[in-house]
Amino acid sequence: MLTAELIRRKRDGFELSASEIASLVEGIADGSVTDAQVGALAMAIFLRGMSADERVALTGAMTRSGDVLDWSDAGLSGPVLDKHSTGGVGDKVSLLLAPILAACGAFVPMISGRGLGHTGGTLDKLESIPGYDVGPSADRFRCAVARVGCAIVGQTGRLAPADRRLYAIRDATGTVESIPLIVGSILSKKLAAGLDALVMDVKAGSGAMMAELDRARELAQAIVEVAVGNGLPTVALLTDMNQVLGRAAGNAVEVRESIDHLTGAARDDRLLDVTLSLCAEALVLGALESDLSAARTVALRVLESGAAAEKFEAMVVELGGPPGLIEAPSRHLPTAPVVRAVEPVMPGVVTYIDVREVGIAVVNLGGGRAREDDRVDHSVGLTEVAALGERVEPGGRPLALVHARDDESARRAADAVRGAYALGDAVAEIPAPVIEVQRTV
Repeated sequence: MLTAELIRRKRDGFELSASEIASLVEGIADGSVTDAQVGALAMAIFLRGMSADERVALTGAMTRSGDVLDWSDAGLSGPVLDKHSTGGVGDKVSLLLAPILAACGAFVPMISGRGLGHTGGTLDKLESIPGYDVGPSADRFRCAVARVGCAIVGQTGRLAPADRRLYAIRDATGTVESIPLIVGSILSKKLAAGLDALVMDVKAGSGAMMAELDRARELAQAIVEVAVGNGLPTVALLTDMNQVLGRAAGNAVEVRESIDHLTGAARDDRLLDVTLSLCAEALVLGALESDLSAARTVALRVLESGAAAEKFEAMVVELGGPPGLIEAPSRHLPTAPVVRAVEPVMPGVVTYIDVREVGIAVVNLGGGRAREDDRVDHSVGLTEVAALGERVEPGGRPLALVHARDDESARRAADAVRGAYALGDAVAEIPAPVIEVQRTV
């Protein structure tokens, strides 16, 4: 059937068959479907949605549009596991979770992305480490996973190429928020990584892609349904993004905070809770532990023993980074020349944070990108970020510390952070870090 006719049928609310969807995805990957047609298809899906069967078929076809990794001949002694987050401000969970799972006997080929808009990207954080190669050859990637147990890298051109083109056109046509297309984009890359199981971190709140809980819940349910429909056991956690996750937002500053958690130099309870909850679900899905309580205990043990820190260091070295990063992060990570405290205008308790605005403040410092081709300053960001329920005051506990390239950008960032916070006498309720869990029925 002609491409235009398939688009017309979807526009008019008809369900497409698996073979029709496969034909469209093949055309997106090889270029025979034009940019205008891809945009029209994306808008039709955005407006009309997709049935459960269509979502499964779309994701499967996007996965098969390029290479699919096969670990069966790699001689791995444990399951191949991974985690994906829908993105948030200060979200450095991947930097902790991958080495923790590796230290527990799993193998983690984590394919991550860059930040765009107010959310940070794992690859941007890792690129603040001198020499770290986020785009290794396929052989180097496989060797790193087999030798160390984990490797965090970027998407290659041969993994889910249909998604790469479709996402770029969605971004230009205002269809990024479509749940079927979000699910297909996320899962096609994860399915192409040859996983045995996946855990999803779907964030809800002022700093999340899906700010409303009901919308985030819908996305989590769709991800689990489509993943399982394509043969990938998956559990999704809904987690809170009504405050920065951890105490730092930026790139090098988040790597430093991650290292502090791996070594025990500092710990943030919310960040630790989300990380360990995801680790526990992954270990049970991968049959490395029989129940969540035991899995969480094991994950915490390898963190506190330093075994996870050793895995992180080994991953960094294996992918070209410097030895000794764990022992002396300040010697290797870039630092901003200007550090300024963001003092509140009056004392009070933090009652609300517009986390999206905090993320935008980091972007405007140069720590993120408004466009895909923007350069990133890895040294800038925020540290000591105040959380809900904490008391701040002028000359005392600040809202945050700004790490900036110059005084003027530091001043602008400080103003933006102040504008993102509301203070009062007491906070009504602080949301739990993990809101709920979505599993298959």
